[in-house]
Amino acid sequence: MDDLTGPQITRFLEEHIREMRATTPPESKHALDLDALRGPDITFWSVMEGGTVVGCGALKRLDADHAEVKSMRTLAARKRSGIASLILGHIIGEAQRMGFTRLSLETGSAEFFAPARKLYEKFGFTYCEPFADYRPDPLSVFLTRTLPGRAG
Repeated sequence: MDDLTGPQITRFLEEHIREMRATTPPESKHALDLDALRGPDITFWSVMEGGTVVGCGALKRLDADHAEVKSMRTLAARKRSGIASLILGHIIGEAQRMGFTRLSLETGSAEFFAPARKLYEKFGFTYCEPFADYRPDPLSVFLTRTLPGRAG
């Protein structure tokens, strides 16, 4: 887990927000800024390699059974190296451990986001209607998957 206080993660996330602003109009941008990621309903992880942040991802609690994948990002120089799969696999495992039975996410519909959509599909996410506070948006797609239920 990352407490989001280090300068490396701050720079990494600022670049994420800049990239999202460059590829998505403001009304369709759902990336969380640093302050929002520090909220009590968010758990955030980063992957460090030699003192450099190479990837990150977060889990946002929506209710007792449903959580959202947020802030998935891989350093440009490390794309297609397995970092995103490592992070997403970790998030799914942690969501199961925390007792969530459904995991959902929003990502872009543009070609820029095609690798992300392919990753989510590979991990068993399927397309769905908007969830939580999201509204239909031609620039967004929504995906979800169920997780094994709580034991007991």
